[in-house]
Amino acid sequence: MSRRRIGFWYRLAAVIAKPPLLVLFKRDWRGMEHIPADGGFITAVNHNSYADPLSYAHWQYNTGRVPRFLAKAGLFKTPFVGMMLRGTGQIPVYRETTDAMNAFRAAIAAVERGECVAFYPEGTLTRDPDMWPMAGKTGAARVALQTKAPVIPVAQWGANLAMPPYAKGKKTHFFPRKTLQVQAGPPVDLERFYDKEPTPDVLREATEVIMAAITELLAEVRQEPVPAEVYDHRKARAEQRRRALEKKKQQQQSGENAK
Repeated sequence: MSRRRIGFWYRLAAVIAKPPLLVLFKRDWRGMEHIPADGGFITAVNHNSYADPLSYAHWQYNTGRVPRFLAKAGLFKTPFVGMMLRGTGQIPVYRETTDAMNAFRAAIAAVERGECVAFYPEGTLTRDPDMWPMAGKTGAARVALQTKAPVIPVAQWGANLAMPPYAKGKKTHFFPRKTLQVQAGPPVDLERFYDKEPTPDVLREATEVIMAAITELLAEVRQEPVPAEVYDHRKARAEQRRRALEKKKQQQQSGENAK
């Protein structure tokens, strides 16, 4: 999609969003040369702040290839936000319903039409204590293997310093001005998966390759080494539940011994 075809709604969104972003943040943008000039493609982006969709969208808008996000269906019911999401062609995601596959089909159709579809493979804000990308979900890999479209990894940092994950009210810190760092890398090499049946194992492996590319970019942005292990929120929750049960049993045993 060329800059000439960005359309009214995206231009309106830019008019509304760009001025406060320019006032509140500095910018350090890199890797725009990796965004394809034409044809459909996928971007895979890390997620560490409620504000980072605006940071990434601002960067992507300036490349002339606007993204179509996969957004929670509930957001489309919000009066003004829903109108903007529908007007800019974003894709609703109906989680754990019979309509859940519609987002997958819509993403494939958009890529095949020559558009950019943006995925947050983690599926939610990172829970990693050090703000690294978590283990990803397989949606981006599934679309990539079916369409064979380029997957461009994108790492971002800075919005989380102003608005940390799940922060509310006075926990936000816009001043002094933070720098929004957004960096794209070359397409992820997924060619070795193209001739394989997209089994859960294959999709997980392809997803790990995508997430590794994002993490390596973020390490470059943060100027820190890549963490030794990938944080898996599901495993962390299971471990928390296990520890809670053990603690409860110990407390019960202590209570019985005290009788």
